[in-house]
Amino acid sequence: MGKREPEEIPDQEHEQLYQRVCAIDVAKDSGKVCVRTPSGTGTERRVSKVWEVEATFNAVSQLGEELVGMRVEKVTVESTSDYWRIWFYVLEAAGLEVQLVNAREVKNAPGRPKTDRLDSIWLAKLTEKGMLRPSFVPPAPVRALRDYTRMRIDLTQERTRYWSRLEKLLEDSLIKLSTVTSKMDTASGRDMIEALISGERGPQRLAGLARGKLKAKHALLVEALTGRFDEHHAELARLLLDQIDALTGQIDKLTTRIEQLISAMPAAATAPVGDPPDQGTGADSGDGGHPTSACDRPGASRTPRPAVERLDDIPGISTLTAQVIIAEVGLDMSRFPTADHLVSWAKLCPRTIQSGSKNGSGKAGKGNPYLKGVLGQAAATAARTDTFLGERYRRIVKRRGKLKALVAVARSILVIIWHLLANPALTYCELGADYHSNRLDTGKKVRNHIRQLEALGFTVTLAAAA
Repeated sequence: MGKREPEEIPDQEHEQLYQRVCAIDVAKDSGKVCVRTPSGTGTERRVSKVWEVEATFNAVSQLGEELVGMRVEKVTVESTSDYWRIWFYVLEAAGLEVQLVNAREVKNAPGRPKTDRLDSIWLAKLTEKGMLRPSFVPPAPVRALRDYTRMRIDLTQERTRYWSRLEKLLEDSLIKLSTVTSKMDTASGRDMIEALISGERGPQRLAGLARGKLKAKHALLVEALTGRFDEHHAELARLLLDQIDALTGQIDKLTTRIEQLISAMPAAATAPVGDPPDQGTGADSGDGGHPTSACDRPGASRTPRPAVERLDDIPGISTLTAQVIIAEVGLDMSRFPTADHLVSWAKLCPRTIQSGSKNGSGKAGKGNPYLKGVLGQAAATAARTDTFLGERYRRIVKRRGKLKALVAVARSILVIIWHLLANPALTYCELGADYHSNRLDTGKKVRNHIRQLEALGFTVTLAAAA
């Protein structure tokens, strides 16, 4: 066997050697700081200085001034819970280059005691040799937007829990309203609950409050609204509805603030008119070779549109979903060199595990729960549409199952999002549910069917249709 040409693999941007580094092992009330610099004795030996710093704004600010005076090139902060934030934000504001690293990627050092001092030294040694992969931390405006969108998601989930508590209360009073209405928070359902709280107990009069299509279920409503709703149920239901209304007001306030923050971002505003730069929108080989559905065709619309509106064009994505996506991944796609980098960061693809001639795949990982949550909802919504993404779900679900099909569609959506955000001049183009059938290789399909029939013992003769 002849000698093969060696493969040249260039270092990534963060994989470079540093002369002066700092690493911080983070705890709740303090951090163990280690600075590694040349010894200054004319040799190649290096020296580590370790001390403890309180996790307060003034103490960390003073540390930042000291590190700037020591000409530190790179600072590594361990991502312990939320305790890393004060270290990252303050040192970043001091003008230092700070990177956040996952603790599980740097603590695998068997054969030594587990102490904060040794952890900080080990972290500094890895930093100076460029062996740490930094985590994604968005810029300050996106971090502020993320706080608002995550708070809105949390409050929405809390409101859903209050609706569930109200449903349980109605079940306790023998009212079976949820078996007739599609959901509790409809206008008809709210009117009936308010009437029950006000003292109305007649099932006929309560069922008469139905609106729209629910009027056709009058008989079922009469049976469902017959129960033992008494004063203590009314008092508790009033408390629950007040909590729901308060949460709704807070959610609406957050939504207004989110819209203001996004409109204030220059990158989220309307894109400039003109021919878009090449972003590799021809095909996505990792997604079965299908185009990324970004409009790069001749004659495609070049009307400048905001980022939220362009993401809203994707099936399954609403305006609220687009806001969450922008808050979680940001608008600067240079942080993710390719769409595959973004998909890998979001943990929407399995890990590659290779050993010798064996190739396998491991678990994808947890990833960002807020991003994966909204992408999962978008994929489930797109799966019910007569679009390219809906057809993609139906093609995969037959052989891979529902969960893997939803993940595959979520991955396709994220690939499209990367292209739209990487090139603000592009807009989404729907390929249609018949995209794959129109590109079908008829000859290959015929050969496959003939091969299957011959395997069953038949002789196949083809004749052209009349």
